[in-house]
Amino acid sequence: MAYDQDLRAILLEVAADSIAHGLRHGRPLAVDPNAYPEPLRDLRATFVTLEHCGQLRGCIGVLEASRPLVEDVAQNAFAAAFEDPRFHPLGADEYPEIEIKVSILTPPEPLVFGSEEELIAQLRPGIDGLILSDRGHRGTFLPAVWEQLPEPYAFVEHLKRKAGLPFGYWSDSLKVSRYETESFGAPTSPHPRALSLGERGKW
Repeated sequence: MAYDQDLRAILLEVAADSIAHGLRHGRPLAVDPNAYPEPLRDLRATFVTLEHCGQLRGCIGVLEASRPLVEDVAQNAFAAAFEDPRFHPLGADEYPEIEIKVSILTPPEPLVFGSEEELIAQLRPGIDGLILSDRGHRGTFLPAVWEQLPEPYAFVEHLKRKAGLPFGYWSDSLKVSRYETESFGAPTSPHPRALSLGERGKW
């Protein structure tokens, strides 16, 4: 389903609040899904991406829906800020300059192919997120990665590397699924509640 501007604003505020809560208390914001509009209580899988000065600052999410949407966003926002192993935990000085993007995933759809050429022919640049797995290795690219890797072959090859497989790797047991996302974002500063937490200095 598509989420209107009001629902998107709520999710972005929850993400910002969860990061602010993590800065003060070291844990995600606890949310009661029943306190939010019904569409935000549906089980959905999400990713939360953080950028600082135009650069990636954290990205954490799940591929399978297991908790209410608003709760998933709160948990993933905290994890993106403090638990992404590629980055040191977010500092209070960085928080006002962070841009938050929420991506809500559709259920993954397995692709059927007999060769790499058949796989690549099915891809929709700019639309498909991919999950690639084989022999204990697994990786995913959100659709936003097409902005950096617009050529389908390169997209797949770099996803292999992310999954821990070498460039040029192929096997008959390779599995690929695709999904779409509804993505939206905003800097932390437009969220009045989150900003006021920082202004009061209660980190």
